Amino acid sequence: MTDDVPLPRTLLLGGARSGKSTRAEQLLAPYGDVLYVATGGTRDGDAEWAQRVALHRDRRPASWRTAETCALEAVLADAADPAPVLIDCLALWLTSVMDECGAWDDRVWADGGEAAVQARCDALAAAWAATGRPVVAVSNEVGMGVVPATAAGRRFRDTLGRLNMAVADASERVLLVVAGQVLTVKPPVG
Repeated sequence: MTDDVPLPRTLLLGGARSGKSTRAEQLLAPYGDVLYVATGGTRDGDAEWAQRVALHRDRRPASWRTAETCALEAVLADAADPAPVLIDCLALWLTSVMDECGAWDDRVWADGGEAAVQARCDALAAAWAATGRPVVAVSNEVGMGVVPATAAGRRFRDTLGRLNMAVADASERVLLVVAGQVLTVKPPVG
């Protein structure tokens, strides 16, 4: 692929440390200008997190730009920037949304938090479906593991599962990364 070859809207799913981010970066390696959207934010005082962020930055080409934001709908709607977009990752985006909505709290969830989170997920899925930008997103597949012990953990798992389904439905290609190996779940048509 080169800058003049269309890139199918692609979702990469996988577990923690499965290699999904590396594989997403490899899909976009042929492109000179890529906007890498990091949704993890900063975590003051967390040296291990800072090291993870540094490793991600160090392995990306120098020509790639980085935006640390959770304003994914705006990024996807930006028709003025034709560069391919790599979003890493939807699970961290959802964590931020749940933080903003106070959705970890059972009472807040019941009193409108669920609806607020779902509205944000719906808006993101709609922006993904509507974007004209070449885009690759990474997300955690959390439905194959241990059932979370807390209600908040189960809310997160279930909401991320529904978000992943909505984004996958609007994607031309869906890949699952297991132990660094890529399995095609939904191949591009054509």
